[in-house]
Formats: sequence, C-alpha cells, structure tokens
Amino acid sequence: MTIGVLKEPQEESRVSLLPEAVAALIKKEITVIVESGAGNKAYASDQDYEAAGASLGNRETVISASDILLSIHQPSAPIPSGKVLIGVYQPLSNGAITQQAAQNGLTLFSLDMLPRTTRAQSMDVLSSQANIAGYKAVLLAASLYPRYFPMFMTAAGSIAPAKVLILGAGVAGLQAIATAKRLGAVVEVFDTRPAVKEEVMSLGAKFVEVEGAADATKAGGYAVEQSEEYKQAQQQRISDSIAKADIVITTAQIPGKKAPVLITEEMLNRMRAGAIIIDIASATGGNTPFTKNNETIVRNGVSIIGNSNLQSTMPSDASKLYGKNILNFLGLIINKEGALNLNWEDDLVKGSCITHGGEIVNERVKTTINS
Repeated sequence: MTIGVLKEPQEESRVSLLPEAVAALIKKEITVIVESGAGNKAYASDQDYEAAGASLGNRETVISASDILLSIHQPSAPIPSGKVLIGVYQPLSNGAITQQAAQNGLTLFSLDMLPRTTRAQSMDVLSSQANIAGYKAVLLAASLYPRYFPMFMTAAGSIAPAKVLILGAGVAGLQAIATAKRLGAVVEVFDTRPAVKEEVMSLGAKFVEVEGAADATKAGGYAVEQSEEYKQAQQQRISDSIAKADIVITTAQIPGKKAPVLITEEMLNRMRAGAIIIDIASATGGNTPFTKNNETIVRNGVSIIGNSNLQSTMPSDASKLYGKNILNFLGLIINKEGALNLNWEDDLVKGSCITHGGEIVNERVKTTINS
C-alpha cells in the first residue's frame, strides 16, 4: 500500500499529514510518498519527511505511484481511474467535482460527510478545524477592534468591557465564546438549537433564546431550515443584541445550502462605528448581505471580514489535528496487512464515500445533485 500526500493550492497553508503522522504509517509498513514542498507552509520541510521515512517526488510521480491520495482540497491535476482520494470536498455544494470524480472512476471520500456520531469524533475534521477557526476569529477581532476587550479601571478613567455577540454555538462558536471570555469580554450567544444553551452558559456567556425553533435532533448536530415566523422573531432578537455589540462573530451554515442571512442592512446601520464582524460562513455566502469571502468590507464604519479558512492561519497545529483525523480514518479502510479494505457495512465508510465504481454512491449527495 502506498499513500501519497499532495501539495495544496497556493492559498492553503495546511498539509494532510505532518512528518509525525507519516512516521506512524511507516511503522505499519505502509509506503508514503510526499510531493516536494507540500509541508513548507506548515513548517515541515522535505528533510523532515525524509527523516520520518517518506520518499519525495513531483506531483506526477506521487499521483502515479500512490494507491491512496491525500489532498485537503480537490487536486487541480487529473487523477487516473482507480485511485482513492481523501479530503474535504464539500460535495453537497460542489456537484461538478463529484460528477467528475464519478466519471473518472475515482473512489472519493469526503470527510466533511462523516456521520456526526460518537465513534466518528476521532476523525471529525470539521470539528478539529472549526475549533481553531473559532479561536482565531476572536483573536483577529481583538487585533482589529479599536478599543480594549477587558474592563479597565485606571486613574484616567474606566473602560467598559467589549460586548461580543456570537451567532452559532457549534464547535467554532463554543471556542469563540471561551476565547472571548478569557480576553475579558461580555458575551451573548444565539443559536437555533435550544440544546446548546447549557454548554453556552457553562462557558460564562448569556444565551439569547427565541421560541419556536424547528427540531434539529435528526440533523446530526447541524442547523436546519427554520419557518418564516421563527426567522422574523429571530431577526428581532438579533437586532436588539447587535445594536449593543462591539464584536459579532457569525458561524451559521446549513450543509449544502447558502448560509442564512442573519444580519440585515438595517441591523448593520444600528451598530456603532468601529464595530467588527468576523463572518466564518463567508465561503457559502455569509451571514450578512455584504459579506465577501477573503475580503474586508466597511459599511457605515463597521468592518465585515469574510474568512472561512481561519484554520489555515495556524497551519502547524491545524495540520497536526487534521493529520490525526486522517490516521484514524485510514484505520477504517486499511487492514492489518496494509491492504485496502472497504467495508460498506461500516456507517462511517459508507457515509463518507461519495463516488465509487464510476457512480455517485452517497444518497444525500445524489439527491442534492438531482434536485
């Protein structure tokens, strides 16, 4: 068995496996070949990979020599039929990529499609990366905010603490709460799932409740579409909170759909000059009508920063966690003899497999593409 590690696109600083993860595979007598320069932006040199037991090659060599290819983003180079590709490809939103993979005869595993179960936690790339994004979102806001975060009482006068509003209490939101509280901010949190209230409050934040949310218990931990009546009540509560907020961090996304607009133009007009919005949902449209991915837009003195890849600003630790997720997933599809063993009775293998044998085999993805 040979596993290849591909270099990511120019804008991505992470890598699928760091040398320490490569060493774990080498111990299992699995051959690893790494595209030259793949780990440079994550502070892992080619020499580090060679010391861990990997061999190096150019992209064509890695692709042709490998049975399994690791690439966080969809590779730009063509991949020959019969290869297994593992990454985070967002197939619910990228139908063209999925159809092309099926036509090319690839077995495509997209780890963002793993069922959100207890057993899957050790390979949950969405959670490991969102944790970093939530942390970094608060630090980015603090560095751009023109005032203090904590309360200060000095001989020259008192400074009130920053008021932070977090929209979405998933993994990124919860880490953002913890980080903002450590920096001394007063934090309010909104989420459509009442079940997260206890977690929010345990971190020292106030939970903004809106009655009548749709039941999300069957959505595997994800947010779901809400009724129009609920959306109106939701917007009113958010509007009241946002008028007092200095920092807003938005994380609300629905798999396979455009991100919901939670902050309207009217709400933005109520915010004071110098306020900061960090929109982590920017890659899927953003939670404001003005968000642009990888851009900063200023409206009436309010800065709207669109960035859905904050985890890449901490490439070393992000790659370390991602690589551990990958190692755990590989344990499902590679047997003790080091051979590929795809057990379709395993819900994690079946749930994350998107294409196989020239067909789209994931029912959720198939339904989305055909709708």
